[in-house]
Amino acid sequence: MDVDEFVSAHAPSEGGDSFELENSKLLDVALDGNVMAKAGSMVGYTGDISFERKSAGGLKGMLKKKATGEGDLMMQATGTGHLYLADQGKEVQVLELDAGEELSVNGNDVLAFESSVNWDIKMLTSIAGTSSGGLFNVFLEGPGHVAITTHGEPIVLQTPAKTDPNATVAWSGNVSPSSNRDINIKGLLGRSSGESYQLEFAGDDGFVIVQPFEEVGPGE
Repeated sequence: MDVDEFVSAHAPSEGGDSFELENSKLLDVALDGNVMAKAGSMVGYTGDISFERKSAGGLKGMLKKKATGEGDLMMQATGTGHLYLADQGKEVQVLELDAGEELSVNGNDVLAFESSVNWDIKMLTSIAGTSSGGLFNVFLEGPGHVAITTHGEPIVLQTPAKTDPNATVAWSGNVSPSSNRDINIKGLLGRSSGESYQLEFAGDDGFVIVQPFEEVGPGE
């Protein structure tokens, strides 16, 4: 195709939603105010937008930043225009949380969320002995849109369930994981994580989002 055809074919689509997928790997945020996004995820923008690194919550957040190294995790984008976000070619999944609805997301797999969403970063102390794709998760509470990323198309398992820590992306706020170790599998495969260590979600009526890929998280 010639240049004009190429420009036309790949131009941003027009849509009315605040979070809109340009394609499966690229999120278009129609910004009028501010939004939280993963640091380093901006690939382009139009309009007047500024960026500032953010940590969760005041003095507590400063102490948490020092303890976990999560200070480079999130940034706040402020202004008006269209903000385009992506993360290493991963698939983008957009979810809408109702008021009070909670989601816990691996710190490596958060892409963006609206300013109406309450958030905090928490250490996963219950699974400190596992390779958990990062030592911390981002806890999100609606209302608002949330964008997460996955390597490939995810599967959503209803709890109770056990999952590979490095393939676990997120889970509903009404369940929490504990670590489960299978020494027989470890001996068979010679591995120190994944199949030998699992996350065990024992609660009922929850869900876990799992990707078809074992991902190494921040700090690993």
